Amino acid sequence: MGVEEIKNRAVVAVIRGATLQTIVPIAEALKNGGVTAVEITMETPNALSIIEKVGNEFGDEVLVGAGTVLDPETARAAIQAGSKFIFSPIVNKETIKMTKRYGIISVPGAFTPTEIQTAFENGADLVKLFPAGCLGPDYLKNIAGPLPHIPLMPTGGIHLENVKEFFKAGAVAVGIGSTLINPNRELTAEYLAEVQLNAKKIIEAANSSRI
Repeated sequence: MGVEEIKNRAVVAVIRGATLQTIVPIAEALKNGGVTAVEITMETPNALSIIEKVGNEFGDEVLVGAGTVLDPETARAAIQAGSKFIFSPIVNKETIKMTKRYGIISVPGAFTPTEIQTAFENGADLVKLFPAGCLGPDYLKNIAGPLPHIPLMPTGGIHLENVKEFFKAGAVAVGIGSTLINPNRELTAEYLAEVQLNAKKIIEAANSSRI
């Protein structure tokens, strides 16, 4: 499991604020729309139990992992709960090392060329370009030019209007949060249909523009 597993799925839904009661319907709606990778952020209450529930409910159909992982202890706990990948907003070498020790996909977050190269040299499978929306697809393209050997996954500020441009600029996958999931919305049939439709639109846009 590694870059190809994330690359094949193209889009990772970043889910903040889900609960044990809402996560399965949300993940189901995303899956039905074509988004089959979900990141549960670790500041979410009961995050470990939520990760475990997704894994038990969907198995290999949905790739579940942990996000906002800042240290190796949290990474280990998330892996034991069933995380298949560990996402971080930062480069923490010990977190990367812990993740790879268990054979799990490591995706640290970085912004500058030096941070990106450091993450990769320390074992990252791919690097989350974060926050990507600040400077847009051109920034990713300028990074990918001199660092073509490092797979980049822009996250933060990615939405339906710019996702194609990020893939055309060289992204191997993208992380998308509020465009897909609004934790403040009531979990109605109408909302879940909206989640599924948005997932479908994002996946279609991604698949039509991947290089």
